[in-house]
Amino acid sequence: MRARLLGSGLAALLVLGVGAGAALGQGSAPPEAYVPSAERGHALVQRDCAGCHAVETTGASPFTPAPPFRTLADRYPLEDLEEALTEGIMSGHPAMPQFEFSAEDAADIVAWMKGLEGA
Repeated sequence: MRARLLGSGLAALLVLGVGAGAALGQGSAPPEAYVPSAERGHALVQRDCAGCHAVETTGASPFTPAPPFRTLADRYPLEDLEEALTEGIMSGHPAMPQFEFSAEDAADIVAWMKGLEGA
């Protein structure tokens, strides 16, 4: 009888110990680092930019003064564009609305644009 009580007491302590470790974040996987996605970036530029800019590897921009996305890397370092997208991108002409994206969305857009380099 005493062995059974001791055994069940140890089992309870083990369960409590495992539960406490999990509550403290021990034994759980660390959060994943954000991985930019060109697919998500493509969806964003189609939604927010394709009305004026060509966002594919070919084709003209629907709004003639708007440069195709595939040429932007020739004009600006993409890392600068990523920062501008998160701070609120503005242009020198009034027809372009101001856009501000989350850091994740900006990274996704730049991932898409990197795929357009050389296109």
